[in-house]
Amino acid sequence: MNHLDNLIEKLKSKSRVDQLQGMAKYGIKTDNRLGVSIPDIRKIAKEFGKNHDVALELWKTNIADARILAALIDEVEKVTSEQMDQWVKDFDSWDVCDQVCMNLFDKTPFAWDKIVEWSNKDEEFVKRAAFALLACLAWHDKKASNEKFIEYLPIVKKNISDDRNYVKKAISWSIRNIGKRNIKLHSYVLIFAEEIKRINTKNAKWIASDIIRDLNTIQTKKRLKIL
Repeated sequence: MNHLDNLIEKLKSKSRVDQLQGMAKYGIKTDNRLGVSIPDIRKIAKEFGKNHDVALELWKTNIADARILAALIDEVEKVTSEQMDQWVKDFDSWDVCDQVCMNLFDKTPFAWDKIVEWSNKDEEFVKRAAFALLACLAWHDKKASNEKFIEYLPIVKKNISDDRNYVKKAISWSIRNIGKRNIKLHSYVLIFAEEIKRINTKNAKWIASDIIRDLNTIQTKKRLKIL
């Protein structure tokens, strides 16, 4: 049995089809999905290790669980800009989009450029990927400066009227994560949120309110040592 077949068998052994109905309630697309939990997928990935070629083969299966596994076992130094563009076009569920962005794409040298590029695309999940990627970089890229994130806020504002559910939620997620990096960005993002609110559209108000609510929680303020 080759590596691909072995990994698919392992995924199938952890399949929980009884979970699919519950996943669907959270907006997760259940077509071509085995219902494997993220912890189980991570365990399989850890046991297997890294392999770029097998990751590419897993992606081609069109199985959602296998695609999440592909992002976990791929070798980031072998990922190309072209591969990222090919994979992002295949996104059809928010969880696959977010898992690939947080486990693979945000570690590539192309990540910042892809935010700009994908934010200008029309496809819902490609645009979501742009802001999911920004959210993940705000979470993981400890070396990025405050100015780097501030530089990307006009891209967010440009797309603030996109009221598609998976886009607007990713936009909010990205700004909230930027605001949680440190006290300076926390203050800056709250001012930015008030600016968004003044756009006076239903979508802008929802995003602004979501940002303000999250950044003003006791948990967020304690973590940033504001309280």
